[in-house]
Amino acid sequence: MASRRELLKALGALPLLAGCAAGTTAMNTSPANFTPSGLPLRRVKVAEERVIRTIAGLRPFRPNGFNVSRERRGEKALIHNYGHGGGGISLSWGTSQLAVELAGAGNGESCAVIGAGVMGLTTARLAQDRGWKVAIYAKDLPPDTTSNVAGGQWSPTSMYEEELVTPAFRAQFDRAMAFAYRYFQNLAGPRYGVRWISNYNFSGESVEENFQHRYAGFYPQLRELGRHEHPFNAGGVRHYNTMLIEPAVFLPAVMQDFFAAGGEIRLREFASADEILTLEENTLFNCTGLGSRMLFGDEMLIPVKGQLTFLLPQEEIDYNILGNGGLYMFPRSDGILLGGTYERGQWSLEPDPTATRRIVSGHRAFFNAMRDPWAARATA
Repeated sequence: MASRRELLKALGALPLLAGCAAGTTAMNTSPANFTPSGLPLRRVKVAEERVIRTIAGLRPFRPNGFNVSRERRGEKALIHNYGHGGGGISLSWGTSQLAVELAGAGNGESCAVIGAGVMGLTTARLAQDRGWKVAIYAKDLPPDTTSNVAGGQWSPTSMYEEELVTPAFRAQFDRAMAFAYRYFQNLAGPRYGVRWISNYNFSGESVEENFQHRYAGFYPQLRELGRHEHPFNAGGVRHYNTMLIEPAVFLPAVMQDFFAAGGEIRLREFASADEILTLEENTLFNCTGLGSRMLFGDEMLIPVKGQLTFLLPQEEIDYNILGNGGLYMFPRSDGILLGGTYERGQWSLEPDPTATRRIVSGHRAFFNAMRDPWAARATA
């Protein structure tokens, strides 16, 4: 019978054995070429000829945080759920749960959800679970919503300015984050396009100021890596695991669940809050995102433009990169997502060619400098 020490030594060699199985030898790889879960870290092939599309979207950002609240407008109960900045998909189930709690049990009554982005769809599904008969009113449906332009990494950051949030908001945020984190775990798998993935963060933030360390319980395998513990041409690197949610898979799946539970969608555009208040339903959920600035006069709400370039998919890439000079990379089934813009107050949805060149060239330089023994073997 093997001793405990021998068993641990054998387990520690597993990444090296994985390298052998992948067509290399133990001499060519080290633990630094693998994630903590044992998956190989391969180089992303970045080239203009591999670009398949470039798109832009507007994040609905409120410096003082999202708005989940209830008010009375005559006979109507109006419940707001908007303003999530860069964390909309991440917090979707969480703030939608807070919103439906404000409505109470439905008991077969009808309610209306305004908007069919991720907030509208998740609010509608959770309202159905609480006994409401739900109709969604929306101008656009997936894949033509802002939510479809999201990167999809589960990490509710870029959502507020720390000095502006209140203790009441912080309590809402913490509850929403915990609920969403657990709910997405129940959806992991190909049907909803949700999977766990390693992240390598190069932001250089201090431990005291860092979001991941404040909420370490939501970031498994959180650790600081030394220079020889990863294959990237960088100094200090932080690793943690999150979930990656693919909007092109997730949003249609939630919509299918909504229809299966008896939901209806009515295509309609509203010019004012007064027009929304003419709906027959007495309970109304406002999930209009940036539209709430015009519809409900929320001047705290501003757009933050984000631009994405997609490369041809690479099945062997299974990790995220963040904080590389403001750039980030997420590998999805619809392509390798390259991002790196955050423009406050910018309303244009037109991609900026200069930003595209910066994103592509920055990622190309980063990955060309990465140590990939499999690539070296292929070109030897």
